[in-house]
Amino acid sequence: MTPSEHAELALLLEVAGAPKPGNVDRERDLADLRFEQFLAGAVGAREGLELAAEPDERLGAAFETAVAGMAAASDTNTQFGCLLLVTPLVRTAATGDLTRERASEVTEATTVADAAGFYRAFEHTDVAVGDPPEGAADLDVRRGAAAVPALRERDLTLHDVMELSADGDANAREWTTGFSRVFDAAERIAAGDGPLTDRAADAFLRLLAEEPDTLVVTEHGDATAEAVRSEAERLIEAPDADIREFADDLVERGVNPGTTADLTAAALFVALESGASVAGVSTDGTASGGDGGGGQ
Repeated sequence: MTPSEHAELALLLEVAGAPKPGNVDRERDLADLRFEQFLAGAVGAREGLELAAEPDERLGAAFETAVAGMAAASDTNTQFGCLLLVTPLVRTAATGDLTRERASEVTEATTVADAAGFYRAFEHTDVAVGDPPEGAADLDVRRGAAAVPALRERDLTLHDVMELSADGDANAREWTTGFSRVFDAAERIAAGDGPLTDRAADAFLRLLAEEPDTLVVTEHGDATAEAVRSEAERLIEAPDADIREFADDLVERGVNPGTTADLTAAALFVALESGASVAGVSTDGTASGGDGGGGQ
């Protein structure tokens, strides 16, 4: 499979993983968001993901195309954050080895034009974001294309924009740290046993336990995000934990750890590129993960 095909599959596997507390998965719809909308969003993003694999295409334009296709197909925002992480990783994989170092090279090579494409993507769908950093009101992403003149005046690349947001946004921080959490989670997924959808759900819970989800911080505050993180950590350590009870509670409270889902999708992409397979066999013909069971 090509990197763009692996990216589409990663989006599909992410939403199919269950249970994913607070998120849509194959066992649960939310009141205003359904499982099949995520399937449609993944398919709709295909053209943009294919552009991301073309080295002569602007990465920002590829991202905007992916978001526009996602929004048109799903009629909502299903995978904006996922695409923000996956798009540069597709470019990395399509142009050489998929490593942390090369992913950093790809993001650091972005331009002001790429930043403009990122801002224009906000014109296609509603995205929950926090306030911009102090002194950067003219760069508020909620302004969409109206902020592009400020980008050009300040000569800010897309990597620069992510650096400005890195303190308060986990996805932006991945752009500036070589996708460190994504690659770490991908290694766990690739080394695991069982169906990739189960490994996706496990990766989601472990990522949720590592750090407070920044979408939860934006929508509910630091205290709620830390409480969710702490409960996820407790569930990992408890052998007979009822994760579905936790999932029910978050849904009832309207708490959606969406940034964690973004990281999970990107980790699945890296794992697939590294040889993990839905057939339980890696791309080099060996068992995919674990001690040789091929149990997918």
